[in-house]
Amino acid sequence: MTDAAQVSGGDETTDRAVTRARQAIADHARLVPDFPEPGIDFKDLTPVLADPVGLAAIVTALTHGCSDVDLVAGIDARGFLLGGAVARELGVGVLAVRKGGKLPPPVHSVTYTLEYGTATLEIPANAVDVATQRILLVDDVLATGGTAVAAAELLGRAGGVVVGVAVIMELDGLDGRGTIARGLGAQLPVHAVTTG
Repeated sequence: MTDAAQVSGGDETTDRAVTRARQAIADHARLVPDFPEPGIDFKDLTPVLADPVGLAAIVTALTHGCSDVDLVAGIDARGFLLGGAVARELGVGVLAVRKGGKLPPPVHSVTYTLEYGTATLEIPANAVDVATQRILLVDDVLATGGTAVAAAELLGRAGGVVVGVAVIMELDGLDGRGTIARGLGAQLPVHAVTTG
């Protein structure tokens, strides 16, 4: 997988999709000032995903550089939208990494620290066997990286092997990629279609 600054190196189809996806983001993404709190500029990707051409380009772009993946894990909640579509494109299954309390027991869970408290992620403990599965972790935005690290640790505790992280947008200045490198190893590929 590649970072957002690189386009070449994948196959021609995904290279073109990355370019189309970036254009769709430029055309349709919406900047919402002071949301969810004053001083934060929220980048809303909902209009991009609602556009059929933009959605198709983003899904293919998220597969850029992916190979030898057994399962896609989409992080609650917008990662669900993307994870299923990416899994379909790769010809593999999808697993939802849910927020705490959304799945019936038994579950594997991990609690992690956020800048404003703690959160819990869960996956089924016995309904889906992820042991030895090579897993691509998918979400819409990479911010500080804490959720991606927690999701990868959760999948690892269940025996899965996260082989990459793919997101639509990596937010500038929040060191999400650095958090992933420190928490999961610098060798783990992180692919962002664009930065913002």
